Amino acid sequence: MAIVLGPNRYGKAETRLVRVYRDGDTHGLVDFNVSVALSGDLTGTHLTGDNSGVLPTDTMKNTVYAFAKEHGTGEPEAFALLLGRHFVGTQAQVHAAKVSIESYGWERLGPHSFQRRGDHTRTTVVTVTGDATQVVSGVTGLVLLNSTDSEFHGFVKDRYTTLPEATDRILATAVDARWRHVGDDTDWGKSFTGALDALVKAFVGTYSYSLQQTLYAMGSGLLESRPEVAEVRLALPNKHHYRVDLSPFDLTNDNEVFIAGDRPYGLIEGTVTRDDVEPAIAEWWL
Repeated sequence: MAIVLGPNRYGKAETRLVRVYRDGDTHGLVDFNVSVALSGDLTGTHLTGDNSGVLPTDTMKNTVYAFAKEHGTGEPEAFALLLGRHFVGTQAQVHAAKVSIESYGWERLGPHSFQRRGDHTRTTVVTVTGDATQVVSGVTGLVLLNSTDSEFHGFVKDRYTTLPEATDRILATAVDARWRHVGDDTDWGKSFTGALDALVKAFVGTYSYSLQQTLYAMGSGLLESRPEVAEVRLALPNKHHYRVDLSPFDLTNDNEVFIAGDRPYGLIEGTVTRDDVEPAIAEWWL
């Protein structure tokens, strides 16, 4: 039995980039967290310590900052494509580059004043090889809640089941969603805004009998509204809310007072896809 080197990659993780655009008295602000991972002909450095094919991760960090000045950032998908194509195109030993970006939103307060938004984080993962690209956009930390129009009953019961059936409950989740694009040339900002709106609209408009049903409604709603998207993958933690027993105080609780649970929590994950799209060129989230 032989021991061999398996799949591997290396890179610079979480390069924090803030780019200020100074257009007269009115400034623009972009806030990225950029991670780069390269793979290819890297056997030598693993087996013998031969670093002749290793581009230093410090160089990757420097490239992020230099490109932000030389090319600007634009949308995170466009910046990730620019970086990925650069590393694959200039390093013969690199066969694939994966560039991941978290984009933090800032709300304008004045010509040069901003307030950090905390309602969600926009994400991008781009994979570039010698002959193909894959663009995955997404959102994380999007907390949504319906105070009614949610039920959960008719589920399997065994000797360990204590959960009561519910015909009127709070449904809340923190959406972690990713969607893979059909191609690599679209209006990324418009596409992201439209996808986010579709997810929220489906959550709000679905009378839910399970979080799984809501997941499918959100995924299919995004695909129906965004033809440039091939498939959607979602992870929806069930942020439980438990009705407080107020009977010791001679009070009734008509679904008005709740305890917001922390953990453990249910976690619903799934993929909604078109049946006629090309398969992904690289593994991606979920």
